[in-house]
Amino acid sequence: MALTPFACSAADWPRATLEEAGLAPGLAGSLDTAVREGRFENLHAVLVARGGRLVLERYYEGEDELWGQPLGRVAFGPATLHDLRSVTKSVVGLLYGIALAEGAAPPVEAPLLDQFPEYADLAAEPERGRMTVRDALAMTLGTAWDESLSYADPRNSEHAMELAPDRVRYVLEQPVVAEPGSRWIYNGGATALLARLIERGSGRTLRAFAEDRLLGLLGIRTLEWVRGADGAHLAASGLRLRPRDLARLGQLVLDGGSAGGRQIVPRAWLAESFRPHADAGGLAYGYHWWLGPAGPGGPLWVAAFGNGGQRLYINPALDLLVVVTAGNYNRPNDWKLPVAVITEMVLPALKRR
Repeated sequence: MALTPFACSAADWPRATLEEAGLAPGLAGSLDTAVREGRFENLHAVLVARGGRLVLERYYEGEDELWGQPLGRVAFGPATLHDLRSVTKSVVGLLYGIALAEGAAPPVEAPLLDQFPEYADLAAEPERGRMTVRDALAMTLGTAWDESLSYADPRNSEHAMELAPDRVRYVLEQPVVAEPGSRWIYNGGATALLARLIERGSGRTLRAFAEDRLLGLLGIRTLEWVRGADGAHLAASGLRLRPRDLARLGQLVLDGGSAGGRQIVPRAWLAESFRPHADAGGLAYGYHWWLGPAGPGGPLWVAAFGNGGQRLYINPALDLLVVVTAGNYNRPNDWKLPVAVITEMVLPALKRR
């Protein structure tokens, strides 16, 4: 059946049954059984939308944190906020495109250090001077950065950035280990730089700009954004949303950046964000978005990943989005849970057409 297009700014999601949306009606029961049997450890929520309608929304109970602070055992529901961790980076990627279109952020080809004249001493190294805003967006700055350790470990580069007296200087002064633009290195500091550029150009805090130019336009008004010791909103990992509102952001992407008859994120920015800009070790990386294998019309899927098992999966060809939240923070294989939910449960439930 034809499904009514979803207006993201509506007070609630239009809904359809799994069967109406072309998914097996037993998907919800299969998820519940998997959780009950312990196959999906500490899974907190799974939401599926297709054709602009919410077709599945399941919440569970498990241990959780608020940016590293234990919350104990939480019974999750539609109103419960959840850490997005590095999914926040992809939201900042959308915000940069909005700011750029408004003239509140420098163009992607602009030299990065030129945007921070207070750190002119760092431009003495020619390689560092060749870094561009594009390199921050694609995480190809070419500077040393290591987030392979637990985010609770002060040797983790993101953690160290939060402990530094000046986060921007800390990011910009890291040793150059590769020619800018030539090598992808996962770098939450790059997101902090983009956030600072948005704040300077707009004259607003990151949260205020996000609420005014993106989240509020989608009817998303319940949120938290963790601040660092310096008062800055944590651009790399600090946003907390309800899973349903994260799904609204996914629907905005599926709808080409438009909602309620208004173009919120420029369509051209989304196209550029979802173009491979770097090889991320088996996956491609766009402008703060992960990209699946290439298909005839672009990547087969785009996604935002977050520590602990957070995932926003968007498949344009299937007109499908999946939100997964979980509490497996700082575990080396935390990514396996959302991948299993999507590839072993949701995608196999799609009926052949």
